[in-house]
Amino acid sequence: MSRLSPLVALLVLAGGVGCDPPPETTAATPSATAAETAAATPTAAASPAPAPEPEGPKPSYDCPEGSKGPGTLKEPCLATGNQRLVEIAWNGKIGDKGPTFKVTNNAKHDVLYGNVLLYFYDQSGKQLEVGPAGKTKKRLQCAGNIFAGAVKPGEKIFVNFSCCKKDDVPEGAVTIEGELKTAGFADASGGRSDTYWQNTDLVPEDRPKGGIK
Repeated sequence: MSRLSPLVALLVLAGGVGCDPPPETTAATPSATAAETAAATPTAAASPAPAPEPEGPKPSYDCPEGSKGPGTLKEPCLATGNQRLVEIAWNGKIGDKGPTFKVTNNAKHDVLYGNVLLYFYDQSGKQLEVGPAGKTKKRLQCAGNIFAGAVKPGEKIFVNFSCCKKDDVPEGAVTIEGELKTAGFADASGGRSDTYWQNTDLVPEDRPKGGIK
């Protein structure tokens, strides 16, 4: 057998050495798009808007002369100064049910609701505090349908307010005065108030005897 020349042997050797094929590349799995991700994420349901609070009855009447406002209980017809729609005067007597007051309606409509403040004075005219020791206050307040029914325009009635019992009158009181802070006018049915008037100038905590002139 003839020998291969060194050159030929080198070429054969080179041709016999195989080269490994390049490794297969695995295609990367595309990630989910932002849109797909958002679509897969559940969307929180929008909270329903809160239901509006029911409005009270619409006022039946215009505001009394000298006052203005919507006329509702929350936003009454507001008056200032010494304007009084209802006069409240103590008749000087204190019975088992407490002091008796004469109530005169000077308004043009039936007054059903009232918010009344009562003040007490000694012989010198000094304002007295009321209530138990440590819990005294400068006035008593009675509010609600406190006239035992509607008081008609021009009508005068006598009434004992449930917020002022005989024992509530402070010792040394010789004068009791009342002011109507808020009046509620009865609607056409006469069973409820739907128009309100108010004058806070009449009812300061510190009130001189005789009130605002």
